[in-house]
Formats: sequence, C-alpha cells, structure tokens
Amino acid sequence: MAADFLSSEKIWFEKFKYDDAERRYYEQQVNGPAGSSSQQQSASTSSSGPGDQNELLSRISHLEVENQNLHSVVADLQKAIFKLESRLNALEKSTSHQPSPVPPTQKVEPFSVPSKKVELPSASPAKKAEPAAAEEDDDDDIDLFGSDDEEEDQEAAKVREERLRQYAEKKAKKPGLIAKSSILLDVKPWDDETDMAKMEECVRSVQMDGLVWGASKLVPVGYGIKKLQIQCVVEDDKVGTDILEEEITKFEDYVQSVDIAAFNKI
Repeated sequence: MAADFLSSEKIWFEKFKYDDAERRYYEQQVNGPAGSSSQQQSASTSSSGPGDQNELLSRISHLEVENQNLHSVVADLQKAIFKLESRLNALEKSTSHQPSPVPPTQKVEPFSVPSKKVELPSASPAKKAEPAAAEEDDDDDIDLFGSDDEEEDQEAAKVREERLRQYAEKKAKKPGLIAKSSILLDVKPWDDETDMAKMEECVRSVQMDGLVWGASKLVPVGYGIKKLQIQCVVEDDKVGTDILEEEITKFEDYVQSVDIAAFNKI
C-alpha cells in the first residue's frame, strides 16, 4: 500500500544533487576561473600530500647530515688552532729563557818592556871590587813607567780642558728664551673732531728697544666718536706697560686716555 501510494505521488528524491550542481554553477559564475583553479590546487595538494612529506623528510635528514659534517670540521679546526697556540707559547718561553750570547772577550797581552843591556867599560880589577850597594843605587834611579804615566795624564787633562772650553763657548753662543707679551691698546680721543690718522701716527712714533707695533683699526664708541685699537708686541724685560702708557699720553692734543684691552703672554 505504501509503495503504491509513493509511486502515485510526484516526489523528487534526487533534488539535493541538482541543488549542489546549481550551487557550484553559481560559484563558478561569481569566482571565475580563479575559484576553480584554487579548488583544483586544493584537490591536487590533498592528492599529493604524502609525496611532499616524504621529500621534506629526506631534505631534513640531508641537512642534519651536513650539519654533523660541519660540526666535525669545526672541531678539527679548533684542535689545529689549539696545537698551533701551544707550539707558539712553547717557542716564546724558549726564546725568553735562552741566555743572550756573551760577546767575545779580547785577549790582552801583558805589556812587555824591552830590557836594555847596559855594557860597562872594561875596568881594572880594583874597580870591579867596588861594593854592590853602588850598583843597586844606580838601578833604583831608572824609572821605566813613571814618565809615560805623567805624559798621559797631562794629555788627558789638556783634552778635557779643551772640551770644557768648547762646551762653554757653545752654551754662551746659544740664545736664551726671551719673554714677550702681546698687548692690545685702546687709545681714546677727546672728541669726534680729533684727527685719528694723526693720532695713530703719534702713537706709532713711540719707539723703544723691544717694542714692535702691529695692526690697528678704528672702533666706534658712540655719538660719532671712534677709538684707536692698536696691537703691539713687547719684550717683558725691556718695555713695561706703565712706560708705554706714559709715552702715549704725552700727546695731549690728540690722546685723552690709554687702556689695555687685552694682554697675553707669548
């Protein structure tokens, strides 16, 4: 009864297959060929999975073997370096403990004094009978070394005196260190109508032993008044700042005052 009833009814038993086909069709329309290629790649990867895993395992094993070989090579190199360092240390110790060669000594031969044979004239038997004390006194009068030593001492003294004299002359000719100072002076006029060129000429007319004038310039002070700033170099033992200021202020028609702007030792 149930089978007859179902056969008479219009039922679509395979509708899910058509739904899946319709869904795949619309997905292809939306995604285009990329979607299909990605599905194919996923299918290919799923199909080729075991082969890739085997290849990856083989590569890993190969890398492990190479790593072990590199470790062995590094260990051999370290051993070789250690041997070289030990040999180098041994060589350094042997060279440091080895005594320095002794310079060859020169053989000094004793000074030989030529013996002089004194011939006595033939004498009578009476003269031969003179006492032996007289001959000993004659032998004592002969000095073989004393005169030579005195001559050598005199020559050495002369050489020493000559060298001392030359050293003293050389030291006297050498010039000593001269202390010098660089001074920057501010020379102020009375007013703006003062002839600054004439004032500078008056300042430079001051001449002393150990005084050298340098560069100069006019510096504005205010209200159209300018001061003369001039450089000079003096020898400390010959020129003092007080004397220099006194000589410049003698030009009362042009100079009102003199100040030291800078003072430096050279």
